[in-house]
Amino acid sequence: MTDRPIPADFELAETTVAAVHAAFEETTLTAAGLVEAFLDRIERYDDALNAIITTNEAAMDRAHELDARFASDGLTGPLHGIPVAIKDNHDTADMPTTAGSVRFAEFVPESDATVVERLREAGAIVVAKTNLQELSFGVDSVSSLGGETHNPYALDRRPSGSSGGTAAAVASNLAVVGTGTDTCSSVRSPPAFTNLVGLRPTIGLVSRTGIVPLSLTQDTAGPITRTVEDAARVLDVLVGFDPADPVTARGVDQTPAEGYLAHVDPSGLEGARIGVLRDFFGVSDATNPAADTAPAVTATIETALATMEAAGATVVDDVSLVDPDRLESARVVGDEFERDFDRYLAEHAATPVDSLRELAESGTVAESVERRLLEGAILDTDVDALETDPDYLRSLADREALRTDAIAGLVEADLDAVVYPPSAVLPVEIPEHQPFSEMRCALAAHTGLPSIVVPAGFAGDDIPVGLELLGRPFAEPRLFELAAGYEAAADHRHPPAGFE
Repeated sequence: MTDRPIPADFELAETTVAAVHAAFEETTLTAAGLVEAFLDRIERYDDALNAIITTNEAAMDRAHELDARFASDGLTGPLHGIPVAIKDNHDTADMPTTAGSVRFAEFVPESDATVVERLREAGAIVVAKTNLQELSFGVDSVSSLGGETHNPYALDRRPSGSSGGTAAAVASNLAVVGTGTDTCSSVRSPPAFTNLVGLRPTIGLVSRTGIVPLSLTQDTAGPITRTVEDAARVLDVLVGFDPADPVTARGVDQTPAEGYLAHVDPSGLEGARIGVLRDFFGVSDATNPAADTAPAVTATIETALATMEAAGATVVDDVSLVDPDRLESARVVGDEFERDFDRYLAEHAATPVDSLRELAESGTVAESVERRLLEGAILDTDVDALETDPDYLRSLADREALRTDAIAGLVEADLDAVVYPPSAVLPVEIPEHQPFSEMRCALAAHTGLPSIVVPAGFAGDDIPVGLELLGRPFAEPRLFELAAGYEAAADHRHPPAGFE
């Protein structure tokens, strides 16, 4: 197969895995032509976005290799030839892994993260690594290496974080699909702010090996895509047992034999029961810089609820699953960050620093992140005493109680899922900081339950709003059904102006 440009009748913007593979099968498109087109888009558009930290110099070679294999064997995997943007906290043995830190600009790990390995085995082409909130510590997507990422729907606003670079890249069609990581919000609020789909899997479904950690008991990788179908396709590739991450043993026998893609059903809302978590609506801190936008978010979600009902769902309004005070007490990022980051450093050769403290005190970290590290309690944790620390152990116990309460609430009310806004407010204007107090991420993060974000519509001047559906353990198949049903009924996805 010879290289050829993108055919005139192929719509590069908003393309999907299925559309790309259909063009491959028709021999009107090559992986090399596709990758070249996306690299051209990155060069043309990323100056306005700061979504990309590094493009992959080997991407074209990989595309040529896949084209040769296609000529002899056809599609070699479920993501054959698909350009993927991955968050730059995923280890890559052929590219730097920086976590957004200028100190790590030249650090290349010895091997790929497990999720990267699985993407490549499925035929994906890593076309770029994306900007993020430095060290994933926050929700602005600003880093010392990548600068500030801008929201493609409103360039003067934040895309949220920490996976804001991936979200901005996928939303503006700099890749077909992407991946992020989520400790508390990071594959959910960025898609909500950029008119995308984001899935946080059940803890234990996707390996964390080779991902720069923030809080290992909460961290997980997940897909960020333009459609529910493509999110299912990516999750099908990411899941599986990893001996290096024993927590993934929980996911064994929990994945559908037919795959997640089989559960993408445009009639998936028919007969569904969805509860509304009213406690998660409205502003929490009236002094935050986006407090006045909360009514617009609520109004958009109200319209989405009516759409769900019209598509056949029973909306139960309202329900409560957990004690809000206990939900807050279960936060452990401050306890685990230094311990887990330092372990990651110890497991890798040639890291530019030996500890989180050394990095925080180096004077190189983005100012807003450095301030939180040095002025908070992060570096005051006695990590050697954590296993006997009563406050930490109490937080872990609270999480187990929350998980039990949430599952029991879903079962008792006979609910397929609950719905709420991923953020109670809209994206703030740069240089304001996105208020974490308005993120509604803790329920999934602290219980380990799965949730999916889908576009809910727009507020104000074409600013995206997302809605989040949270379900029972390993209920990703049902969440894909519900999300696909809503996506088909609402059809809110369109590319940002200027990036068509």
